[in-house]
Amino acid sequence: MELTAKERMAIERHGMAEQPPDTRNRNFEEVPYGYTPEEAVAEAQRCLSCKKTTCVSGCPVEVPIPEFIALVAEKKFAEAARLIKTKNVLPAVCGRVCPQETQCEGVCVRGKKDIKEAVAVGNLERFVADYERENNLAEVPEIKKKNGLKVAVIGSGPSGLTVAGDLIQLGYEVTIYEAFHRGGGVLVYGIPEFRLPKKIVESEINALEDLGVKIYYNSVIGRLYKVDDLFNVLGFNAVYVGVGAGLPIFLNIPGNNFNGVFSANEYLTRSNLMKSYLFPQYRTPMIIGKKVAVLGGGNVAMDSARTAIRLGAEKVTIVYRRAREQMPARAAEAHHAEEEKIEFRLLSSPVEIFGNDEGWATGMKCQRYELGEPDESGRQRPVPIEDSFFEFDCDQVLVSIGGEANPLITKTTPDMRTNKWGYIETDDWGRTSKKLVYAGGDIVTGAATVISAMGAGRMAAKAIHEDLMKESDETVTPDWW
Repeated sequence: MELTAKERMAIERHGMAEQPPDTRNRNFEEVPYGYTPEEAVAEAQRCLSCKKTTCVSGCPVEVPIPEFIALVAEKKFAEAARLIKTKNVLPAVCGRVCPQETQCEGVCVRGKKDIKEAVAVGNLERFVADYERENNLAEVPEIKKKNGLKVAVIGSGPSGLTVAGDLIQLGYEVTIYEAFHRGGGVLVYGIPEFRLPKKIVESEINALEDLGVKIYYNSVIGRLYKVDDLFNVLGFNAVYVGVGAGLPIFLNIPGNNFNGVFSANEYLTRSNLMKSYLFPQYRTPMIIGKKVAVLGGGNVAMDSARTAIRLGAEKVTIVYRRAREQMPARAAEAHHAEEEKIEFRLLSSPVEIFGNDEGWATGMKCQRYELGEPDESGRQRPVPIEDSFFEFDCDQVLVSIGGEANPLITKTTPDMRTNKWGYIETDDWGRTSKKLVYAGGDIVTGAATVISAMGAGRMAAKAIHEDLMKESDETVTPDWW
Protein backbone atom coordinates (compact mmCIF):
# COMPACT_ATOMS: atom_id res chain seq x y z
CA MET A 1 0.00 0.00 0.00
CA GLU A 2 1.29 3.44 -0.95
CA LEU A 3 2.38 5.50 2.06
CA THR A 4 1.25 9.07 2.50
CA ALA A 5 3.77 11.90 2.82
CA LYS A 6 2.91 12.17 6.51
CA GLU A 7 3.57 8.47 7.03
CA ARG A 8 6.89 8.74 5.19
CA MET A 9 7.93 11.71 7.32
CA ALA A 10 7.23 9.69 10.46
CA ILE A 11 9.80 7.02 9.55
CA GLU A 12 13.13 7.60 11.25
CA ARG A 13 16.41 7.35 9.33
CA HIS A 14 18.03 3.92 9.50
CA GLY A 15 21.71 3.85 10.39
CA MET A 16 24.00 0.96 9.58
CA ALA A 17 25.27 -1.45 12.22
CA GLU A 18 29.04 -1.25 12.73
CA GLN A 19 31.91 -3.15 14.27
CA PRO A 20 32.49 -1.97 17.87
CA PRO A 21 35.37 0.55 18.04
CA ASP A 22 37.55 -1.57 20.34
CA THR A 23 37.25 -4.49 17.91
CA ARG A 24 37.63 -2.75 14.58
CA ASN A 25 40.66 -0.66 15.57
CA ARG A 26 42.72 -3.86 15.48
CA ASN A 27 41.47 -5.29 12.19
CA PHE A 28 41.09 -4.12 8.58
CA GLU A 29 37.59 -5.44 8.01
CA GLU A 30 34.96 -3.00 6.79
CA VAL A 31 33.52 -0.91 9.60
CA PRO A 32 29.79 -0.64 8.64
CA TYR A 33 28.00 -3.92 7.95
CA GLY A 34 25.53 -2.47 5.45
CA TYR A 35 21.74 -2.66 5.33
CA THR A 36 19.63 -5.76 5.49
CA PRO A 37 16.92 -5.94 2.79
CA GLU A 38 14.32 -5.00 5.41
CA GLU A 39 16.32 -1.94 6.50
CA ALA A 40 16.85 -0.88 2.91
CA VAL A 41 13.13 -1.03 2.14
CA ALA A 42 12.27 0.89 5.30
CA GLU A 43 14.82 3.59 4.46
CA ALA A 44 13.62 3.81 0.87
CA GLN A 45 10.09 4.41 2.11
CA ARG A 46 11.29 7.66 3.69
CA CYS A 47 11.84 9.22 0.23
CA LEU A 48 9.17 11.82 -0.56
CA SER A 49 9.56 11.48 -4.37
CA CYS A 50 9.79 15.25 -4.67
CA LYS A 51 8.72 16.87 -7.92
CA LYS A 52 11.83 19.08 -7.81
CA THR A 53 14.65 16.55 -7.59
CA THR A 54 17.29 18.60 -5.80
CA CYS A 55 19.08 15.37 -4.86
CA VAL A 56 19.76 14.64 -8.54
CA SER A 57 21.09 18.14 -9.17
CA GLY A 58 23.37 17.66 -6.17
CA CYS A 59 24.95 14.56 -7.74
CA PRO A 60 27.89 15.25 -10.11
CA VAL A 61 26.86 12.34 -12.36
CA GLU A 62 23.11 12.91 -12.00
CA VAL A 63 22.07 9.49 -10.74
CA PRO A 64 18.24 9.15 -10.98
CA ILE A 65 17.91 9.01 -7.21
CA PRO A 66 14.12 9.05 -6.62
CA GLU A 67 13.61 6.42 -9.31
CA PHE A 68 16.19 3.98 -7.96
CA ILE A 69 14.93 4.48 -4.41
CA ALA A 70 11.39 3.74 -5.57
CA LEU A 71 12.64 0.43 -6.95
CA VAL A 72 14.26 -0.36 -3.60
CA ALA A 73 10.95 0.31 -1.86
CA GLU A 74 9.39 -2.27 -4.20
CA LYS A 75 12.20 -4.75 -3.35
CA LYS A 76 13.51 -4.56 -6.93
CA PHE A 77 17.10 -4.34 -5.75
CA ALA A 78 18.95 -5.56 -8.85
CA GLU A 79 16.82 -3.32 -11.06
CA ALA A 80 17.75 -0.37 -8.84
CA ALA A 81 21.46 -1.17 -9.23
CA ARG A 82 21.15 -1.36 -13.01
CA LEU A 83 19.36 1.98 -13.10
CA ILE A 84 22.17 3.62 -11.11
CA LYS A 85 24.74 2.16 -13.51
CA THR A 86 23.21 4.06 -16.40
CA LYS A 87 24.85 7.11 -14.82
CA ASN A 88 27.44 5.76 -12.37
CA VAL A 89 29.76 2.87 -13.27
CA LEU A 90 31.03 2.59 -9.65
CA PRO A 91 27.95 2.46 -7.39
CA ALA A 92 29.42 0.16 -4.73
CA VAL A 93 32.39 2.52 -4.45
CA CYS A 94 30.41 5.75 -4.38
CA GLY A 95 27.95 4.36 -1.87
CA ARG A 96 30.89 3.95 0.50
CA VAL A 97 33.19 6.93 -0.03
CA CYS A 98 31.22 9.78 -1.60
CA PRO A 99 30.52 12.80 0.64
CA GLN A 100 26.75 12.46 0.30
CA GLU A 101 26.26 14.89 3.16
CA THR A 102 27.50 17.74 0.94
CA GLN A 103 25.97 16.47 -2.30
CA CYS A 104 22.75 14.48 -2.82
CA GLU A 105 21.84 14.17 0.87
CA GLY A 106 22.97 17.71 1.55
CA VAL A 107 20.17 19.07 -0.65
CA CYS A 108 17.56 16.43 0.23
CA VAL A 109 14.25 18.10 1.08
CA ARG A 110 13.90 15.98 4.20
CA GLY A 111 17.33 17.08 5.37
CA LYS A 112 16.96 20.83 4.90
CA LYS A 113 16.38 21.44 8.59
CA ASP A 114 18.64 18.64 9.83
CA ILE A 115 21.09 16.70 7.64
CA LYS A 116 20.61 13.69 9.93
CA GLU A 117 17.04 13.46 8.62
CA ALA A 118 18.01 13.28 4.92
CA VAL A 119 17.26 10.05 3.07
CA ALA A 120 20.36 7.82 3.29
CA VAL A 121 21.02 7.81 -0.44
CA GLY A 122 24.60 6.57 -0.08
CA ASN A 123 23.62 3.65 2.14
CA LEU A 124 20.93 2.62 -0.32
CA GLU A 125 23.30 2.88 -3.29
CA ARG A 126 25.80 0.70 -1.47
CA PHE A 127 23.11 -1.85 -0.59
CA VAL A 128 21.75 -2.36 -4.10
CA ALA A 129 25.23 -2.54 -5.66
CA ASP A 130 26.29 -5.13 -3.09
CA TYR A 131 23.04 -7.07 -3.53
CA GLU A 132 23.51 -7.28 -7.29
CA ARG A 133 27.15 -8.39 -6.97
CA GLU A 134 26.68 -10.89 -4.13
CA ASN A 135 23.75 -12.55 -5.87
CA ASN A 136 25.44 -12.66 -9.30
CA LEU A 137 22.69 -10.58 -10.86
CA ALA A 138 24.86 -8.17 -12.83
CA GLU A 139 24.01 -7.84 -16.51
CA VAL A 140 26.34 -6.70 -19.28
CA PRO A 141 24.73 -3.63 -20.88
CA GLU A 142 24.21 -3.42 -24.62
CA ILE A 143 27.28 -2.26 -26.52
CA LYS A 144 26.93 -0.25 -29.71
CA LYS A 145 28.56 -1.58 -32.87
CA LYS A 146 32.31 -0.94 -32.96
CA ASN A 147 33.02 2.34 -34.74
CA GLY A 148 36.70 1.66 -35.47
CA LEU A 149 37.98 4.47 -33.24
CA LYS A 150 40.48 3.99 -30.40
CA VAL A 151 40.78 5.97 -27.16
CA ALA A 152 43.65 5.72 -24.67
CA VAL A 153 42.94 6.45 -21.00
CA ILE A 154 45.91 7.27 -18.77
CA GLY A 155 45.12 6.23 -15.20
CA SER A 156 42.54 3.82 -13.84
CA GLY A 157 41.19 6.04 -11.07
CA PRO A 158 37.53 7.06 -10.85
CA SER A 159 37.63 9.55 -13.73
CA GLY A 160 39.49 7.19 -16.06
CA LEU A 161 37.18 4.29 -15.28
CA THR A 162 34.16 6.50 -15.98
CA VAL A 163 35.51 7.61 -19.36
CA ALA A 164 36.31 4.01 -20.26
CA GLY A 165 32.87 2.75 -19.22
CA ASP A 166 31.03 5.45 -21.14
CA LEU A 167 33.04 5.19 -24.35
CA ILE A 168 33.17 1.39 -24.55
CA GLN A 169 29.37 1.39 -24.62
CA LEU A 170 29.41 3.81 -27.54
CA GLY A 171 31.45 1.44 -29.69
CA TYR A 172 34.98 2.73 -29.08
CA GLU A 173 38.00 0.52 -28.47
CA VAL A 174 39.25 1.68 -25.07
CA THR A 175 42.63 0.94 -23.53
CA ILE A 176 43.64 2.03 -20.02
CA TYR A 177 47.30 2.47 -19.05
CA GLU A 178 47.85 2.16 -15.30
CA ALA A 179 51.19 2.90 -13.60
CA PHE A 180 50.58 0.57 -10.65
CA HIS A 181 50.13 -3.19 -10.64
CA ARG A 182 46.44 -2.91 -9.67
CA GLY A 183 43.61 -0.87 -11.09
CA GLY A 184 41.55 1.72 -9.28
CA GLY A 185 43.99 4.55 -8.68
CA VAL A 186 43.31 6.34 -5.41
CA LEU A 187 40.48 3.88 -4.74
CA VAL A 188 43.04 1.14 -4.05
CA TYR A 189 46.24 2.91 -3.04
CA GLY A 190 44.71 5.77 -1.08
CA ILE A 191 41.62 4.42 0.68
CA PRO A 192 42.11 1.74 3.38
CA GLU A 193 40.57 -1.71 3.28
CA PHE A 194 38.33 -0.96 6.27
CA ARG A 195 36.66 1.87 4.37
CA LEU A 196 36.65 0.44 0.83
CA PRO A 197 37.48 -3.27 0.43
CA LYS A 198 39.73 -4.04 -2.53
CA LYS A 199 37.32 -6.73 -3.75
CA ILE A 200 34.70 -4.04 -4.36
CA VAL A 201 36.98 -2.05 -6.66
CA GLU A 202 38.20 -5.23 -8.34
CA SER A 203 34.61 -6.25 -9.07
CA GLU A 204 33.81 -2.89 -10.65
CA ILE A 205 36.95 -3.07 -12.81
CA ASN A 206 36.14 -6.65 -13.84
CA ALA A 207 32.75 -5.43 -15.02
CA LEU A 208 34.45 -2.91 -17.31
CA GLU A 209 36.78 -5.59 -18.66
CA ASP A 210 33.71 -7.75 -19.36
CA LEU A 211 32.51 -4.87 -21.56
CA GLY A 212 35.77 -5.03 -23.52
CA VAL A 213 37.96 -2.41 -21.86
CA LYS A 214 41.66 -3.37 -22.04
CA ILE A 215 43.93 -2.51 -19.09
CA TYR A 216 47.73 -2.54 -19.17
CA TYR A 217 49.32 -2.39 -15.72
CA ASN A 218 52.85 -1.26 -14.74
CA SER A 219 52.63 1.15 -17.67
CA VAL A 220 53.94 4.62 -16.82
CA ILE A 221 52.96 7.04 -19.55
CA GLY A 222 55.64 9.68 -19.86
CA ARG A 223 58.22 6.90 -19.56
CA LEU A 224 56.92 3.91 -21.51
CA TYR A 225 55.21 6.13 -24.08
CA LYS A 226 54.70 9.86 -24.39
CA VAL A 227 51.25 11.22 -25.18
CA ASP A 228 52.36 11.88 -28.76
CA ASP A 229 53.43 8.22 -29.04
CA LEU A 230 49.90 7.13 -28.21
CA PHE A 231 48.76 8.93 -31.35
CA ASN A 232 51.73 8.47 -33.69
CA VAL A 233 52.96 5.00 -32.71
CA LEU A 234 49.93 3.20 -31.29
CA GLY A 235 47.29 4.83 -33.47
CA PHE A 236 44.86 6.14 -30.86
CA ASN A 237 42.35 8.75 -31.99
CA ALA A 238 42.00 10.50 -28.62
CA VAL A 239 43.69 10.45 -25.22
CA TYR A 240 42.24 11.08 -21.78
CA VAL A 241 44.55 12.00 -18.88
CA GLY A 242 43.22 11.02 -15.46
CA VAL A 243 46.37 10.52 -13.39
CA GLY A 244 45.31 12.30 -10.19
CA ALA A 245 47.48 14.58 -8.08
CA GLY A 246 49.61 12.23 -6.05
CA LEU A 247 52.83 14.22 -5.63
CA PRO A 248 53.11 14.78 -1.86
CA ILE A 249 53.67 18.11 -0.11
CA PHE A 250 55.84 18.37 2.99
CA LEU A 251 56.11 21.13 5.58
CA ASN A 252 59.24 23.24 5.38
CA ILE A 253 60.20 22.90 9.05
CA PRO A 254 63.34 21.72 10.87
CA GLY A 255 63.53 17.94 11.23
CA ASN A 256 61.51 17.22 8.11
CA ASN A 257 64.16 14.77 6.87
CA PHE A 258 64.36 12.54 9.93
CA ASN A 259 63.66 8.86 9.43
CA GLY A 260 60.09 8.08 10.36
CA VAL A 261 58.65 11.10 8.53
CA PHE A 262 56.47 9.91 5.64
CA SER A 263 53.96 11.38 3.25
CA ALA A 264 50.52 9.96 3.91
CA ASN A 265 50.43 8.90 0.24
CA GLU A 266 53.48 6.65 0.63
CA TYR A 267 52.24 5.29 3.95
CA LEU A 268 48.81 4.36 2.62
CA THR A 269 50.23 2.97 -0.62
CA ARG A 270 52.55 0.66 1.31
CA SER A 271 49.67 -0.51 3.44
CA ASN A 272 47.10 -0.83 0.65
CA LEU A 273 48.85 -1.90 -2.53
CA MET A 274 51.69 -3.76 -0.82
CA LYS A 275 49.30 -5.46 1.64
CA SER A 276 51.00 -4.52 4.89
CA TYR A 277 47.62 -4.92 6.53
CA LEU A 278 47.93 -8.68 5.91
CA PHE A 279 51.29 -9.04 7.73
CA PRO A 280 52.83 -11.58 8.26
CA GLN A 281 51.18 -13.19 5.21
CA TYR A 282 52.73 -10.35 3.18
CA ARG A 283 56.07 -9.20 4.60
CA THR A 284 55.92 -5.67 3.22
CA PRO A 285 58.66 -3.33 4.52
CA MET A 286 56.64 -1.04 6.77
CA ILE A 287 57.88 0.97 9.72
CA ILE A 288 55.35 0.61 12.54
CA GLY A 289 55.38 3.64 14.81
CA LYS A 290 54.39 3.33 18.46
CA LYS A 291 53.55 7.02 18.90
CA VAL A 292 52.31 8.40 15.58
CA ALA A 293 51.58 12.02 14.69
CA VAL A 294 49.40 12.74 11.65
CA LEU A 295 49.50 16.25 10.19
CA GLY A 296 46.28 17.37 8.49
CA GLY A 297 42.51 17.28 8.83
CA GLY A 298 41.19 15.70 5.64
CA ASN A 299 40.00 12.21 4.80
CA VAL A 300 43.56 11.12 3.99
CA ALA A 301 44.67 12.20 7.46
CA MET A 302 41.83 10.18 9.02
CA ASP A 303 42.69 7.18 6.85
CA SER A 304 46.36 7.39 7.84
CA ALA A 305 45.60 7.73 11.54
CA ARG A 306 43.12 4.86 11.53
CA THR A 307 45.56 2.69 9.56
CA ALA A 308 48.34 3.41 12.07
CA ILE A 309 46.20 2.32 15.02
CA ARG A 310 45.34 -0.92 13.21
CA LEU A 311 48.97 -1.63 12.39
CA GLY A 312 49.84 -1.57 16.08
CA ALA A 313 50.46 2.04 17.13
CA GLU A 314 49.97 2.59 20.86
CA LYS A 315 48.94 6.21 20.42
CA VAL A 316 47.94 8.25 17.37
CA THR A 317 47.59 12.03 17.42
CA ILE A 318 46.09 14.17 14.66
CA VAL A 319 47.53 17.71 14.54
CA TYR A 320 45.38 20.22 12.64
CA ARG A 321 45.76 23.99 12.53
CA ARG A 322 42.06 24.80 12.30
CA ALA A 323 39.02 24.01 14.46
CA ARG A 324 37.02 20.77 14.38
CA GLU A 325 34.11 22.26 12.44
CA GLN A 326 36.56 23.42 9.75
CA MET A 327 38.06 20.00 9.11
CA PRO A 328 37.61 18.93 5.46
CA ALA A 329 37.27 15.27 6.47
CA ARG A 330 33.83 13.71 6.31
CA ALA A 331 32.09 13.96 9.67
CA ALA A 332 31.65 10.18 9.76
CA GLU A 333 35.38 9.57 9.27
CA ALA A 334 36.37 12.00 12.03
CA HIS A 335 33.72 10.47 14.30
CA HIS A 336 35.05 6.97 13.62
CA ALA A 337 38.59 8.14 14.37
CA GLU A 338 37.52 9.56 17.73
CA GLU A 339 35.66 6.36 18.55
CA GLU A 340 38.87 4.46 17.86
CA LYS A 341 40.63 6.57 20.52
CA ILE A 342 42.67 8.72 18.15
CA GLU A 343 43.59 12.02 19.82
CA PHE A 344 42.87 15.37 18.12
CA ARG A 345 45.14 18.36 18.79
CA LEU A 346 43.22 21.11 17.04
CA LEU A 347 44.24 24.75 16.43
CA SER A 348 47.84 23.54 16.47
CA SER A 349 50.60 23.53 13.88
CA PRO A 350 54.03 21.85 13.97
CA VAL A 351 57.10 24.10 13.94
CA GLU A 352 59.83 21.48 14.46
CA ILE A 353 60.34 17.72 14.44
CA PHE A 354 62.89 16.41 16.93
CA GLY A 355 65.21 13.47 16.34
CA ASN A 356 68.00 11.45 17.90
CA ASP A 357 71.65 10.99 16.92
CA GLU A 358 70.72 7.96 14.81
CA GLY A 359 68.52 10.17 12.65
CA TRP A 360 65.09 8.95 13.79
CA ALA A 361 62.16 11.19 14.72
CA THR A 362 61.51 11.34 18.48
CA GLY A 363 59.04 14.18 19.01
CA MET A 364 57.43 17.37 17.80
CA LYS A 365 57.06 21.00 18.82
CA CYS A 366 53.80 22.75 17.92
CA GLN A 367 52.41 26.25 18.18
CA ARG A 368 48.87 26.93 19.36
CA TYR A 369 46.49 28.92 17.18
CA GLU A 370 43.21 30.81 17.56
CA LEU A 371 40.60 31.69 14.97
CA GLY A 372 40.76 35.18 13.48
CA GLU A 373 39.03 36.92 10.58
CA PRO A 374 37.60 34.89 7.68
CA ASP A 375 39.92 34.12 4.75
CA GLU A 376 39.08 33.95 1.04
CA SER A 377 37.30 30.62 1.57
CA GLY A 378 34.99 32.15 4.16
CA ARG A 379 36.47 30.15 7.01
CA GLN A 380 37.98 31.91 10.00
CA ARG A 381 41.72 32.13 9.49
CA PRO A 382 43.90 30.38 12.09
CA VAL A 383 46.22 32.89 13.75
CA PRO A 384 49.28 31.81 15.80
CA ILE A 385 49.22 32.65 19.51
CA GLU A 386 52.51 34.29 20.42
CA ASP A 387 54.78 32.31 22.76
CA SER A 388 52.26 29.48 22.99
CA PHE A 389 54.03 26.19 22.28
CA PHE A 390 53.82 22.59 23.39
CA GLU A 391 55.82 19.42 22.74
CA PHE A 392 54.98 15.73 22.63
CA ASP A 393 56.74 12.47 21.83
CA CYS A 394 56.31 10.71 18.49
CA ASP A 395 58.45 8.25 16.57
CA GLN A 396 56.55 8.49 13.30
CA VAL A 397 55.10 11.50 11.46
CA LEU A 398 52.61 11.12 8.60
CA VAL A 399 52.23 14.30 6.55
CA SER A 400 48.79 14.74 5.01
CA ILE A 401 48.56 18.39 3.99
CA GLY A 402 47.67 17.91 0.33
CA GLY A 403 49.24 16.88 -2.94
CA GLU A 404 50.46 18.38 -6.17
CA ALA A 405 50.32 17.40 -9.81
CA ASN A 406 52.96 14.89 -10.84
CA PRO A 407 54.79 16.59 -13.74
CA LEU A 408 55.76 13.40 -15.61
CA ILE A 409 53.08 13.68 -18.31
CA THR A 410 52.96 17.46 -18.54
CA LYS A 411 56.75 17.76 -18.91
CA THR A 412 56.75 15.23 -21.74
CA THR A 413 53.82 16.98 -23.42
CA PRO A 414 55.07 20.58 -23.72
CA ASP A 415 52.24 21.72 -26.00
CA MET A 416 49.61 20.97 -23.35
CA ARG A 417 49.01 24.03 -21.16
CA THR A 418 49.17 23.90 -17.38
CA ASN A 419 48.46 26.54 -14.75
CA LYS A 420 50.94 28.00 -12.27
CA TRP A 421 50.40 25.03 -9.91
CA GLY A 422 51.18 22.46 -12.60
CA TYR A 423 47.60 21.27 -13.12
CA ILE A 424 46.34 20.73 -16.66
CA GLU A 425 44.15 23.51 -18.03
CA THR A 426 40.90 22.41 -19.67
CA ASP A 427 37.60 23.87 -20.76
CA ASP A 428 34.36 22.89 -19.01
CA TRP A 429 34.24 19.66 -21.03
CA GLY A 430 37.77 18.46 -20.28
CA ARG A 431 39.36 19.59 -23.56
CA THR A 432 43.01 20.56 -23.14
CA SER A 433 45.03 22.93 -25.33
CA LYS A 434 46.32 19.90 -27.27
CA LYS A 435 43.98 18.65 -29.96
CA LEU A 436 42.07 15.48 -29.04
CA VAL A 437 43.71 15.28 -25.61
CA TYR A 438 41.35 15.56 -22.63
CA ALA A 439 41.85 15.57 -18.88
CA GLY A 440 39.79 15.44 -15.71
CA GLY A 441 39.81 14.73 -12.01
CA ASP A 442 42.51 15.80 -9.58
CA ILE A 443 45.10 16.48 -12.31
CA VAL A 444 42.84 19.37 -13.35
CA THR A 445 41.19 20.52 -10.11
CA GLY A 446 43.62 19.43 -7.43
CA ALA A 447 42.49 17.04 -4.71
CA ALA A 448 38.71 16.59 -4.79
CA THR A 449 36.14 13.82 -4.37
CA VAL A 450 35.69 10.51 -6.16
CA ILE A 451 32.30 11.50 -7.54
CA SER A 452 33.52 14.88 -8.81
CA ALA A 453 36.30 13.09 -10.70
CA MET A 454 33.68 10.77 -12.16
CA GLY A 455 31.59 13.78 -13.16
CA ALA A 456 34.60 15.21 -14.98
CA GLY A 457 35.14 11.88 -16.70
CA ARG A 458 31.56 11.79 -17.90
CA MET A 459 31.82 15.32 -19.33
CA ALA A 460 35.06 14.42 -21.09
CA ALA A 461 33.51 11.25 -22.56
CA LYS A 462 30.78 13.40 -24.09
CA ALA A 463 33.36 15.80 -25.53
CA ILE A 464 35.50 12.96 -26.93
CA HIS A 465 32.49 11.38 -28.61
CA GLU A 466 31.31 14.67 -30.05
CA ASP A 467 34.74 15.66 -31.35
CA LEU A 468 35.59 12.28 -32.86
CA MET A 469 32.23 12.04 -34.58
CA LYS A 470 32.86 15.47 -36.13
CA GLU A 471 36.34 14.33 -37.18
CA SER A 472 34.85 11.31 -38.92
CA ASP A 473 31.84 13.24 -40.28
CA GLU A 474 29.39 10.95 -38.51
CA THR A 475 26.21 11.84 -36.68
CA VAL A 476 26.54 12.47 -32.95
CA THR A 477 24.01 10.31 -31.13
CA PRO A 478 24.85 10.34 -27.39
CA ASP A 479 21.40 8.99 -26.55
CA TRP A 480 22.45 7.33 -23.30
CA TRP A 481 23.27 10.58 -21.53
